[in-house]
Amino acid sequence: MCYAVPVIVFIDDVSGNVSKQWNKHHVVYASNANLPREMIEKEFSVKFVSSSPHASPIELAKAVCDSINSAAQNGVEAWDCKYDEEVLLLPYGFFFGGENPMQAEECSHNGLGCNLFCRTCKVGGTKAHKASEEGFLELFSEGPLRTPHETEAEIQRQLSMSVLPGAQSKVDSACQATGVWDSGLHSIIHTLIEMGKQLWKAQPDNSQASEDAIRKQLETELDRLLQPHSVDDWINPLLGLAGVNIHMDTPTEILHTVLLGVVKDFWGQTVHIIEKAKSLALLEARMESLAVHGLNLPALVPAYICHYCGGLIGNHFKSLAQVMAFLIHDLVPQDVLDGWNVIGELVVLLWHTSIEDREVYLACFILFYGVALSHCCCRPIYLGPFKTFSISLQNVHQAFSSPSQNSTS
Repeated sequence: MCYAVPVIVFIDDVSGNVSKQWNKHHVVYASNANLPREMIEKEFSVKFVSSSPHASPIELAKAVCDSINSAAQNGVEAWDCKYDEEVLLLPYGFFFGGENPMQAEECSHNGLGCNLFCRTCKVGGTKAHKASEEGFLELFSEGPLRTPHETEAEIQRQLSMSVLPGAQSKVDSACQATGVWDSGLHSIIHTLIEMGKQLWKAQPDNSQASEDAIRKQLETELDRLLQPHSVDDWINPLLGLAGVNIHMDTPTEILHTVLLGVVKDFWGQTVHIIEKAKSLALLEARMESLAVHGLNLPALVPAYICHYCGGLIGNHFKSLAQVMAFLIHDLVPQDVLDGWNVIGELVVLLWHTSIEDREVYLACFILFYGVALSHCCCRPIYLGPFKTFSISLQNVHQAFSSPSQNSTS
């Protein structure tokens, strides 16, 4: 018997120290996506794969991809204790988890500062376009989806630019315009650009013969830097992993996007209003008297929350999102209260453990997140993850939509 095993891969940066001093390590964990939700979230279901203070995330991902490809090709023999027989396991990449900046690197994307700021689609444009009424409205609709093949072609194009005159501006412009940036080839491109600058400085004239000679010299240096591998071996291996579309298979991480993003920002604005009205003590007293028995929440610890209001963590914001509307109804303007009502609805949607009607869920999510963004001045830092999240939900809906299947969990 053969079993397909979908593997969830999580790549992140953590501190290697027990103390609070930051000692950056990149780590890789893996989980079996076949496990039920109640089991997959337990610590013993998350397996350590690798860790390094020196290797980059893409270098670690290369080793992970090689392992998955090898195991998928040859299979992994195991014993099925339930049916008392030998089985063959065939693993494949399911999705890649992590924080939004890490997932952008996994997609060979340069982040939210680019014109096309979403790692999943090509929504966006120049600053002038996004500031226009038409461009702003486009930010809330799906752009053409990115594909690994197109991303790889753009990386190849940027590499070819690195041997041309004015390579620095050409590569920077291409990166800003397309959002594509590959960390695996970055060091090689940077070396060629710096070498080209020195060679052009040493040339007294700008003749065609000089340009051809410099270009040939840079191409020779490129071949030397790539050895003993080819260009394909240096490019992000996740773009070519079988069965994975890395642009679609990096689901948005909601802790930093929502709790430490939208909710934290709105909490800061609300506390500023309450402190200005000298009502923070009243807010603390109301928290103390709040009955939270039916909310399945940890203790709120009002004294800590109000005293360290600028240093709260995700669990605090998850709790506050559900109760703030009851605490501040007469302490803030109506639009702020409306914002907390929307955030409360949004947080409940995000932590659903089962979805009965995907169409209704998707429509509600897009509505509530859009309204929540509007209350937070629609900061661009949240638009990229919002686009990725909404597109992922829509594609999950399309993949599972059928007359015979009405729910998923």
